[in-house]
Amino acid sequence: MQEYIEVEFRTGRMGYYLNPDELPLQPEDLIIVEVERGEDIAQIVHMAALREERDIPDASERVFKISRNASASDMEKLSNIDYEENKAASTFNDILQRYPFEMKLIETIYQFDGNKLTFFFTADGRIDFRTFVRELATVFRTRIELHQTTGRDEAKRLGGFGMCGNQYCCSSFLKRFNQVTIKMAKDQNLTGNLSKISGPCGRLLCCLNFEEDFYMEASKDYPIIGTCVQHKNQKAMVLRIDVLAHKIFVAHDDESVEDISLEEFATLKVLSIPDLEPC
Repeated sequence: MQEYIEVEFRTGRMGYYLNPDELPLQPEDLIIVEVERGEDIAQIVHMAALREERDIPDASERVFKISRNASASDMEKLSNIDYEENKAASTFNDILQRYPFEMKLIETIYQFDGNKLTFFFTADGRIDFRTFVRELATVFRTRIELHQTTGRDEAKRLGGFGMCGNQYCCSSFLKRFNQVTIKMAKDQNLTGNLSKISGPCGRLLCCLNFEEDFYMEASKDYPIIGTCVQHKNQKAMVLRIDVLAHKIFVAHDDESVEDISLEEFATLKVLSIPDLEPC
């Protein structure tokens, strides 16, 4: 089973490479790799990625190779690229003022060999920037790419600290965005105030996804929300569950709410279960 080396480019894109020359590589090493148009610099994030576990191109497609480890001269060149990128960003904004649309430039990235210049931006809706791109290509005399990013992409690129006090997951260790749904918030009893469980990107917090497996496993022994039981000679409905506090909250016909333990609930008579019959 063939293993690939997974790398992350400065644009945030992930790539997969073989190491046929058996170069001495280690995780987090900076390396020079082949790309479609020239060479670029990337950082190793995974030394043994399997095709079955990753979105790796089919074997029939061309697999680019790792050229070498980044040398001292490569590192010096990399430090100088920041200056060129800042200068390109300033030129971009100056040219943008002559166009009728509004764009917010987030990040400017030069390919290591200078054969491509990528601008990441945010904007409201779709923009026809074909004429704008042609002018940029004339000014910079290289291949130009414009990428419209989402709120999460913007947060990842700009970085910052979350309400937990730690650096954003997306700008530190999280390499891929996984879907975070409102169901996860419901499973974790966090739907009361969505603004409190949303990040600065405006989307639900990525950490809801991290804890979902625990809540799904812990709630297996708990009743379904909406289940009706007989409690204290009254009909009561399961309103919510709290697996961390080991409590089940039931609402009575008189709108009173009471919490009971899982052990106590197990002794109650079930009157109806949602999806099977109405309460």
